[in-house]
Amino acid sequence: MARPLSSWNSGLFGCCDDLNSCCYGFWCCPCLACTVAGKFGENHCLPLCDIFSPAILSACGIPFAVPPAALGLRVGIRHAYGLKGSICKDIMASCFCMWCSWCQMHRELKFQKKNSNVIINVQPTRQ
Repeated sequence: MARPLSSWNSGLFGCCDDLNSCCYGFWCCPCLACTVAGKFGENHCLPLCDIFSPAILSACGIPFAVPPAALGLRVGIRHAYGLKGSICKDIMASCFCMWCSWCQMHRELKFQKKNSNVIINVQPTRQ
């Protein structure tokens, strides 16, 4: 049975909900992006693809618009925690509000970690 979808803990432009994340993202967004990737269990350097990919691809004549790491992590976080949204909304947030998107993902991971319920299923031992 599928669990009901919930809303993101904070909105895309909810930077005032967590000023630490907001300041971290404002002053060093690449560092925040790498932190988000690491907290989600991915390689810390994954967001660097978003920084270096456009230059490399445009040098080869390939147009590039959607940041792959930001989009992939956003979709992954949304699916992992059962958050409302769509791939179209994820693309829009990743393309046009990238820094706000990274901050929102950081706030969501902090919220999920703080409010996680760990269920331990222990099977009885047979004697």
